[in-house]
Amino acid sequence: MMFFDAPPFLILFIGALLAAVTRGNVRKAVMLVTPVLGGLNLIGAQEGVHLQWEIVGYTLTTVRIDGLSLLFGYLFHLAAFIANLFALHLDEVEDKATWQHTSALFYAGSAVGAVFAGDLITMFVFWELLAFTSVFLIWARGTERSYKAGFRYLVIHVVSGVILLSGAIMLAWETGSVDFNHIGIEDGSLAALLILLSFGIKGAFPFLHNWLTDAYPEATATGAVFLSAFTTKVAVYGLARGYAGTEELIYIGAAMTAFPIFFAVIENDLRRVLGYSMINQIGFMVTGVGIGTALAVNGAVAHAFNDVIFKGLLFMTMGAVLHQTGRINGSDLGGLYKSMPWTTGFCMVGAASISAFPLFSGFVSKSMVMSAAIEEGHTWVWLVLLFAAAGVFHHAGIKIPFFAFFAHDSGIRTKEAPKNMLAAMGLAAVLCVVIGTFPEQTLYRILPFAAEYHPYDATHVLAQTQLLFFGAMAFVGLQKFGIYPPELRSVNLDVEWLYRRVAPKIVKSVGAAVMAVDGFVRASVMAVVRSGLDAADRSHGEMGPLARSWPSGSMVLWVAILLAAYLIFYL
Repeated sequence: MMFFDAPPFLILFIGALLAAVTRGNVRKAVMLVTPVLGGLNLIGAQEGVHLQWEIVGYTLTTVRIDGLSLLFGYLFHLAAFIANLFALHLDEVEDKATWQHTSALFYAGSAVGAVFAGDLITMFVFWELLAFTSVFLIWARGTERSYKAGFRYLVIHVVSGVILLSGAIMLAWETGSVDFNHIGIEDGSLAALLILLSFGIKGAFPFLHNWLTDAYPEATATGAVFLSAFTTKVAVYGLARGYAGTEELIYIGAAMTAFPIFFAVIENDLRRVLGYSMINQIGFMVTGVGIGTALAVNGAVAHAFNDVIFKGLLFMTMGAVLHQTGRINGSDLGGLYKSMPWTTGFCMVGAASISAFPLFSGFVSKSMVMSAAIEEGHTWVWLVLLFAAAGVFHHAGIKIPFFAFFAHDSGIRTKEAPKNMLAAMGLAAVLCVVIGTFPEQTLYRILPFAAEYHPYDATHVLAQTQLLFFGAMAFVGLQKFGIYPPELRSVNLDVEWLYRRVAPKIVKSVGAAVMAVDGFVRASVMAVVRSGLDAADRSHGEMGPLARSWPSGSMVLWVAILLAAYLIFYL
């Protein structure tokens, strides 16, 4: 039995309500204790289905527990604890702390509810709650850009939910069940394709990804840490549950690993760089799910686990920089290692982890996906993943710490981040090292499928070390000869150019054309109306023949004439 025998999401929801009505140290205790109690609730959980309901002939399963859902359940409670610890100082510095604390716990609870949902209708409910609870972490920043980005984020995710519900209803009609198990697209089912599209939107597939790079950089310094942990990982869970072994995902994932590199290299906003880096890392997960073997899917979910921690660490370090300096563009920063040495060190740990240095967490999960690609004969995909691994070292492993803390000295002198921020970053950094050093004793033991893998053999270590060495040399060479793209004070748009630049112009052009047609139609109708009124006025007006006063004798004469005409025609 579970520790409290409560639905996994319930404790986080109760904590969110308590955070809304408490203040000061009591609320801080609520923020830290809630995810701990939620995590303890999962200890000893029995695999199977719980809390089932019969509604209009369909069985809804509120809680379904197995190895895959448990891994994400542990991960989301751990992420909630670290992120809450990072955000403890908000009561002292921001007037919107209640919004952020409450929405953050509801957001975490929604993510937990989604991964334990046993049917698509229940998952849809939590799917939409993810959007509605997380958008406040963007709006809480209080800038015009954050409001606009938040609305775009909300619209896109609501559309994703509508697509998911549509697919679920169609699947129920086809199969007579709404259970969420393996779906696949082998039979070309429109329902399966719609559900996959919904997962693809939340998972930031190519051409569907711009909500992430648009909204995450506009969130608050602490809100971006929460955002980095839950939404996309719920999508990865959905893909692993419903579409493992779908070959198309291999190539979608490979594209995801590669294209963000080019945008991240030229991006100035360092949190937006991390957004592109997140898409890059999700690409490894999607590729693993597409390959579909036990090793590949284990690698995908293991990398999701590690990504939440090391990407969260990098977002925390950049959040600390934003909190202390009010700046986040690479062109405005530099030299902060003098003022923020601890944050600099933690950032270096996160950079080493995402770059897959041996003895750091990224190495023990990313290599699982790449090994699975080679074993299954996907040589070209493996080469793309190799290129992507080198690229992420450039933009996240080197660029983030280099331009934020080293590079040119910006002259900024500030204090080190608050103690709660340092504690959260320190905990994440320790986890990166411990998981990377002892993967079999920590991460591998909770993976959902049986697949033996040993990351620290000579081939893996040597190949990755060579890749990192030559990647570092390439960065130094590009910097030395002035070829590396400089940090420009500009905003770069990729696919979002379609709806932030082209779409408004199209709407204005169509609107102008509609107004012109509307004006022409209105003028034509009014001309016809005026012509009719003029004709009526000529006959019925004051001078018209039908408006004159006729003598009674004349009227009798006309009646007689009409009667005579009627009789003639009748006879």
